[in-house]
Formats: sequence, structure tokens, C-alpha cells
Amino acid sequence: MPDANVRIPAEARDRLARIASSEGMSLRGYLSHLAETLLTPEERTARAEQARTALREWNGYNPSVSEQASLDAELDRRLGEAGAR
Repeated sequence: MPDANVRIPAEARDRLARIASSEGMSLRGYLSHLAETLLTPEERTARAEQARTALREWNGYNPSVSEQASLDAELDRRLGEAGAR
């Protein structure tokens, strides 16, 4: 597969290179690993639906759209609190 060039700020490149190095990887290898392991929005949506289906079949968990929105808001709130610490 041919290589591609991506323009990012030098600070971002340097940070990613430090992270890659700490993992014993080259920046190229680290970015390839990220591309292989991170999910696209479509993949996240599909996995969320699979999880909802499994929970519904396992224990009947089937929140309404408004319940899901409320749960999402609560999760966002908690993540915001955790990030502020």
C-alpha cells in the first residue's frame, strides 16, 4: 500500500511521536495501529446497536429514545467531571 502525506501542526506530530516512542513504535507504525483499532462513526453505531440487542435479549433492557438521551446526558456530565479533575 502506498504511503500518504498528512499535514498536521508540528506540535501534534511531536506529541504523537513521543507517544509512539513510549509504546516502542515508530510514528508511522503508531498511526497505522490507530487506524486499524479506532472505530469509525458507522462502526460505533453498529456496535452500540449490537450491545442494545444483546442486552434486550439477555435481560429485557430496552430504553426509550428519551431514556437513552437522559442516560447519554448523564454519561457526558460524569465524563466532564472526570476530565475536570
